[in-house]
Amino acid sequence: MKAQRQVWGETLHELSKTDDRVVILDGDLATSTKADIMAAENPDAFVQVGIAEQNMVGMAVGMATLGYRPWLSTFGVFLSNRALDQIRMLVSQTKLPVRLAAAYSGLLNGAAGKTHQDIEDLAVMRALPNMTVLAPADEYELEAMIRWAADFDGPLYMRVARDPVKPVFTEAYTEFELGKPRVVREGTDVTLISTGVQTSRTVEAAELLAEQGVSAKVIHLASLKPVDGDALLSLIGDAPRVFTVEEHTKINGLGSLVAELLIESDKTTRLTRIGLEDGWSESGPNDFLLDKYGISPKRVAEQVLAAK
Repeated sequence: MKAQRQVWGETLHELSKTDDRVVILDGDLATSTKADIMAAENPDAFVQVGIAEQNMVGMAVGMATLGYRPWLSTFGVFLSNRALDQIRMLVSQTKLPVRLAAAYSGLLNGAAGKTHQDIEDLAVMRALPNMTVLAPADEYELEAMIRWAADFDGPLYMRVARDPVKPVFTEAYTEFELGKPRVVREGTDVTLISTGVQTSRTVEAAELLAEQGVSAKVIHLASLKPVDGDALLSLIGDAPRVFTVEEHTKINGLGSLVAELLIESDKTTRLTRIGLEDGWSESGPNDFLLDKYGISPKRVAEQVLAAK
């Protein structure tokens, strides 16, 4: 297994060898985000901005107007909160191809403190017009997503997790399709829909459910905006019970997205959202936090069994 942040740094460095448009702007977190790979191997494609995220967005926008495809390197919380005004005014409104790489995204940044956690980012970015919002499941999907983004002509926000997870896909995954949901595990009794690295834990939850005699289909949605709603509804089919599972607040994240689609369809599917309740998260080890907030494989399986 390889951490997404490592794959992010390596893939962008690889792309920069043949694509002069690729450049990383870093907010003094290169050793954490692995932007230091670019700094060491191709310093001409690396700009150290320092702790000045708002200015970093402005610089990236200027570079984008000159034909570059800039990637911003910092923690997700600093993009979706500290630099939000600049992203809203300079990136979202202009539709320029600025890539917001949200490192250390989600709940599992407890070692750095709850101030550095961001479990509201997808809600914020989904609400911005023209913003593409992506959350890859593992190292393989992330690499395919980065290579796809090289020629994508628009702004995007991409979650990049700190720690490695059990892969959902394999090296055979080379073509990312924007908006397309994927079935990563077949099942007949219940349907679980997940996004980002939480999909890996959701697959593990499905395996635990199988031990209890419950067959669970798992659908992975890497693109939260845009999303092929018809394709997702087709995969849900006539499932009587659907659960969304996300490493994010329940407010305006994956669960809200699926609810929006279901309520506008003619389906009578019952939906249960599994995610963080409205409130501030806290610092702590990964496994402790996953259990506390109900999104570890065991806790997900327990909630499905209790609700089924």
